[in-house]
Amino acid sequence: MATQHMTLELRTGANARLRRQLRLAAGLILTAVSLGGCGTGALWDKFMAKDDTFVEEPADKLYNEGLYLMNQSKDPKAASKKFEEVDRQHPYSEWARKSLLMSAYAFYNAGDYDSCIGAATRYVTLHPGSADAAYAQYLIAASHYDQIPDITRDQGRTEKAIAALEEVIRKYPTSEYAVSAKAKLEGARDQLAGREMNVGRYYMDKRDYTAAINRFKTVVTQYQTTRHVEEALARLTEAYMAIGIVGEAQTAAAVLGHNFPDSRWYKDAYNLVKSGGLEPSENQGSYISKAFKKLGLG
Repeated sequence: MATQHMTLELRTGANARLRRQLRLAAGLILTAVSLGGCGTGALWDKFMAKDDTFVEEPADKLYNEGLYLMNQSKDPKAASKKFEEVDRQHPYSEWARKSLLMSAYAFYNAGDYDSCIGAATRYVTLHPGSADAAYAQYLIAASHYDQIPDITRDQGRTEKAIAALEEVIRKYPTSEYAVSAKAKLEGARDQLAGREMNVGRYYMDKRDYTAAINRFKTVVTQYQTTRHVEEALARLTEAYMAIGIVGEAQTAAAVLGHNFPDSRWYKDAYNLVKSGGLEPSENQGSYISKAFKKLGLG
């Protein structure tokens, strides 16, 4: 009898706990309904609803929309997004390959050079044997080239441009882009020469002739084909005369006269050497003479 009584108490207690839990659950549901301002059916619909915001579009449609934005709307930023979407939705298609290159081109037109370099580098890495790989490599070089700063600033970008342009010429020597790369390469080298000349003139003004000579020497030995070389030879004549190394002064003047006889810089160098009772005379063993003979200019 005692056992039955105990069992009845246990059942009664369990039922009471169950009733409390049910009341708590009902209260939570009512609270959720009142806060959400909707019925339980609406809550259930929201819970079960699928995220259908993404809609895949045909690759050719996205690609042509990108072309339209690029050519007709003149909106390269929007075009680049369309091309990137092709790659995202159809990564292994031929359209994705084309879109990657067009994306690099769109970034370049928008002046987003770093993004252009990233996209073009990815293209060259993924499609090195493609007929368009030369153009992708050229876009990398052109992006660096267009960021070349003036000669008073650090020339790190110029050096990157030179390396990238040389890569175009080395890898794709017969491509149409190699011709343009060579022209840009001369412009970039001219910029580095200009930087050396700017610093060299500064040292000349300070009468630090040895430091100035080192700068002008760099122009003469590394950048003989730039427009700065005539002035560099004249400045070397002036600096060497100032410190009494007349043999190198005579050589600088002679090489200048031989290669640029009509240059105004030669007239200045010639008069400077003559004022010291000397004549321009080339020393074949001088680094100045050797630098020009190496290029067949001596």
